[in-house]
Amino acid sequence: MSDKYQVSIVKFGTRSTTKSDVYLNYHIYDYPDDPVDMDYFFWVIRNPERTVVVDTGFSQQGGQVRNRTFLIEPAKAFATLGVRAEDNPDVVVTHAHYDHIGNLDLFPDSNVFISQAEFDFWTSRMAERKQFAHSTEVPEIEYLKEVHGQGHIHTFTGRMSLAPGIELIEVGGHTPGQLIVVVDTDEGKAILASDAVHYYEEYEKDLPFLFVSDLPGMYQGFDLIRRLLSDGASHLVPGHDPDTLNRFKRQDDGELAGLVATIGSLADD
Repeated sequence: MSDKYQVSIVKFGTRSTTKSDVYLNYHIYDYPDDPVDMDYFFWVIRNPERTVVVDTGFSQQGGQVRNRTFLIEPAKAFATLGVRAEDNPDVVVTHAHYDHIGNLDLFPDSNVFISQAEFDFWTSRMAERKQFAHSTEVPEIEYLKEVHGQGHIHTFTGRMSLAPGIELIEVGGHTPGQLIVVVDTDEGKAILASDAVHYYEEYEKDLPFLFVSDLPGMYQGFDLIRRLLSDGASHLVPGHDPDTLNRFKRQDDGELAGLVATIGSLADD
């Protein structure tokens, strides 16, 4: 079996805002409050033997109440990529915000991997406080509990090897159990940072995101990612940067033209 994968980076939504609306206490940096787009992604990791879905995007409800723009329905994007629910791909939940678990029910029989700290927090009473609940949808948290009751939730603390060539690392910071995913490809290791790093600028200028559960933890997450890159990882894929697709091999034709980029190749390409 191959331990190298192709990563598909799939953009399904967007919104326009300003930097003071995405960075914590942005006024302290004396940078101009420029406009900035926030794009929304999920990721698919696969080789001929295995498919892993990383996050599932926001739902119609989650997007509409926040005035987010759909570029493609996640369900249609998954179908176009050939990711089928009946194949029961493993699903990694990097964290339980609305824009990352909104379509988890597309994969009702899949095994779902989430850090223990993340699951415990979002199923606790503390998560009902407004500062936290703002970033979730109640039915989606209830569905997460339902999946747990069905025995499909798999939790861990620290690090977990999901499969040869796929490592899950708990970093916290943005949320109590935020994960990153490190994937081996034939173009080098790719770090799927999800919301441990929303933007390249966030990482490069040390600018924490507006919503954070543990500020020292977020900084420590930046530092861990820097170490991974200095130790040989080749690619950083942030969670919301509109420049992401331009940095990789973008698909320019078909139904997903302009919405997908890849890192690495499939073994049988």
